[in-house]
Amino acid sequence: MSDPPPRHRVPRRKVLRVSVSIRTPQPTEDVLDDAPQRARPPILHWTVTALAALLVLAALLLPNALPALKPNRFTRIPVEAIIGAAVALWLPKRPRIIVAAVSGAGLGILTILNLLDMGFRDYLGRGFNMILDWELLDDAQSYVKDSMGGTVAVFAVIGAIVLVLLLLSLTALAMVRLSNVLAANRAKATRGTLIAAMAWITCYALGLQLGGVPIAADRAAAALKIQATRVTDTIRDEAAFAREAKSDTFGATPGSQLVPDLRGKDVIFTFIESYGRSAIEDPVMAPGVDRTLTSSTEALRKAGYSARSGWLTSATYGGSSWLGHSTTLSGLWIDNQQRYRTVMASDHLSLTKAFQKTGAWDTVGVMPGIQKGWPEQRYYGLDKVYNAFQLGYQGPKFSWSTMPDQYALEAFQRQVHGKKRNKPLMSEVILTSSHQPWAPIPKMVDWNDLGDGKIFDAIQKAGKKPSDIITDPTKSREEYGKSIQYSVTALTQWLERYGTKNTVLVFLGDHQPIARVSGNHASRDVPISIVAKDPKVLDKITDWNWTEGLKPAHNAPVWKMSAFRDRFLKAYGSTPHPSTG
Repeated sequence: MSDPPPRHRVPRRKVLRVSVSIRTPQPTEDVLDDAPQRARPPILHWTVTALAALLVLAALLLPNALPALKPNRFTRIPVEAIIGAAVALWLPKRPRIIVAAVSGAGLGILTILNLLDMGFRDYLGRGFNMILDWELLDDAQSYVKDSMGGTVAVFAVIGAIVLVLLLLSLTALAMVRLSNVLAANRAKATRGTLIAAMAWITCYALGLQLGGVPIAADRAAAALKIQATRVTDTIRDEAAFAREAKSDTFGATPGSQLVPDLRGKDVIFTFIESYGRSAIEDPVMAPGVDRTLTSSTEALRKAGYSARSGWLTSATYGGSSWLGHSTTLSGLWIDNQQRYRTVMASDHLSLTKAFQKTGAWDTVGVMPGIQKGWPEQRYYGLDKVYNAFQLGYQGPKFSWSTMPDQYALEAFQRQVHGKKRNKPLMSEVILTSSHQPWAPIPKMVDWNDLGDGKIFDAIQKAGKKPSDIITDPTKSREEYGKSIQYSVTALTQWLERYGTKNTVLVFLGDHQPIARVSGNHASRDVPISIVAKDPKVLDKITDWNWTEGLKPAHNAPVWKMSAFRDRFLKAYGSTPHPSTG
C-alpha cells in the first residue's frame, strides 16, 4: 500500500477586525422639544396648541364681574402673554418648564379668584376676600342644599372641586406646551414676540380701543393687584376696627339712663329679609309692594297706630344678613366677617343689650333661621332665644326659610308676647320668608287655623320650584316682590291682632336683594319704619323728618345703618357716657 499523499498545511490568514463606532450627533434643546411634536399628526399637534393658547389668553383676559363678560374683552393684547413668551425664549429647558408649570398653576388660581369675584359681586355686591370669605362658601353650600335639595348640593360641590382641579392642571399644562412650542421655533417666536410687544406699546401709547375697550391689556396684573390690595387692606382694617370697637358713646352709661322714655313699652325690633329700596321703587316689584304698604298703613291707622318711615344704607348687599343686623344694633359699620367676629367678642353696647342693661325689660330673640348654637346671644343681651326647633313648627320648609313668617309671629305671640309677665318685653325678631330663591312662597291663612304649621303642606307643594325662578331675572323680581308683600302683610296683621297701646314696633330690611333682582347699580338703601299707638313715641322722632306711613318717600332722609343706634338711644332719652376701652 502506498502511503497517502502528505497534507499540505495552508497558512492561516490574519483577519483584521475593525470596531467601528458611529456617533450620532446629540440633538439640541430645540430638537428635543420639537422631536415628539413632529411624531404627532400636524393637525392634532396644532389643534392642541391652539386650544392651549386660547385657554391661556382667556385666563389672562377674564374680567371679574359678570356684566363685563363680553366678547370684546377677549379681543385684546395681554402684556402678560408677551412677557411670558420672552421669559420662555430666554430660559434654558429645565427652568423654563418649571417656570411655565408654576406660572400656569398661578394663572389657574387667579382665574378661580376672578370667578369667585363674579359670584360675590352678583350676590353680595362686592368682590371675594381671600382672608375673610372662605367660610361663606360653606354657607353657600347650605343655601343650595336648603333651596335645591341635598343631591343638587352634593353635585354642586363635586362640580366645583372638579372645576378647580381642571383649571389648575390645564392652565399649567397649557403653559408648558406653549413654552415648548416657542422654544422649538425660536427664531419665528422671537420675531413674533417683538412684533406683539411693539403692537402693545403702540396701542397703549395711542390709547387705541376696540368696542370701547383698550386693545392694550394688563388685566391679569390688575387682578393680582386687586387681590393683594384687599389682603393688605383687610389686615390694616382688622387692627383699626378693633380700636374703634373699644370706643362707645354709651359704653359707660348706667342702665337707669338708657331709653327712659320707653319705660313700660313692649319694644320689638324686626328685620325683614332682603327688604330693600328696590322693592318700593323698582317698576316690576313696586306696584304690588306699594299697594301692600298703603293698605297696611290704612289698616294700622284704623287700629289706632301711626307710623314714620325713612331709609338706612346697609353695610351689606344681597346676603350676609347678620352684618346688617349687627350694624343696626351695634352702631358700628360691620361690612365683613372679621369685623363681625371682633364686635361679637367685644363689650360694645348693642341696642338690644341696652334694654337688658336697664333691668326694666325681659329680652327675647325669635330666630327661625337659626338651626345651631348661637353664641351671639350674649352680645345682643337676649335672656332667651327661640331657634327653628323651639317654635313648635311641624310644617314644610319653604326653600331656605324654615317656616312661614306668619307662623313664626304666631309662635312668638303664643310662647312669648302673649304671656303675662312682671316686666315689659324687648324682642328681636328675624323674619325669613323673603329669603332667596323666593320659591315657593307661603300664603296667608286664617290665624286661627295655623296650628302646628301642617296647614302649609298644600301651599308648599303647589308653589313654584326654585329651579324655575333662580335663573330667570324677571321671574326672580316678580316672586321677590310677592315675598316682601307676604312678609309685610304677616307682620302688620300680627300687630293689628296682638298689639297693644304699649307696643312699639321697629321694622326694617337687612339689605337689598341680589343684583339679579335689584340691578347692577342699585343702592344699598333699605326702608325702616317705627309704628306705635302712643303719639308720644313718634313725637320723639319728629326732627328726623321721616315720612308718615309705612312707605318712605323717595327723598326721605338716608342715614348710614350704623347711625341708627345712637340716634334711637338719644331720641328716647339716653344719656351719653363714653367709654374708650
